[in-house]
Amino acid sequence: MADASFDIVSKIDRQEVDNALQQAAKEIGTRFDFRGVGAVIAWSGQQDVEIHANSEERAKAILDVFKDKLVKRKVSLKALDPGEPKLSGKEYRLAVALKEGLSQENTKKISKIIRDEGPSGIKAQIQGEELRVSSKKKDDLQTVIALLKGKDFDFALQFVNYR
Repeated sequence: MADASFDIVSKIDRQEVDNALQQAAKEIGTRFDFRGVGAVIAWSGQQDVEIHANSEERAKAILDVFKDKLVKRKVSLKALDPGEPKLSGKEYRLAVALKEGLSQENTKKISKIIRDEGPSGIKAQIQGEELRVSSKKKDDLQTVIALLKGKDFDFALQFVNYR
């Protein structure tokens, strides 16, 4: 019998992030406290979002609106890497990077947790920016998923290709 397996990845659903960004931009355009202050949120390249406002507090408030929209769309806030608001001319700019993919260090950390705390007979293989976990028993894979969901990582995890 073939081994059952699944992949551990860290990806973001770009369409959901785009929808959240559009909703945040719409709310910023209609809210009274953002009217007439040059408050803008928009894409800046493929993996970055840029926020413009006339004060540092407003830039942070726009970020909070964006985070709220992401949570409602079930996108993990661990995928966000916001910088600090920087003064650029007369406005503040806040760059927000979107983190995707597992680093080599993070895959090793997850693999070690699976080896140390998971059931025996589990194999974890690093494949680029993802981790393939396999076992003879599907119940062991469920145990590993529950174990990893119980841990608090500083990056988002998704479990895909369960077979």
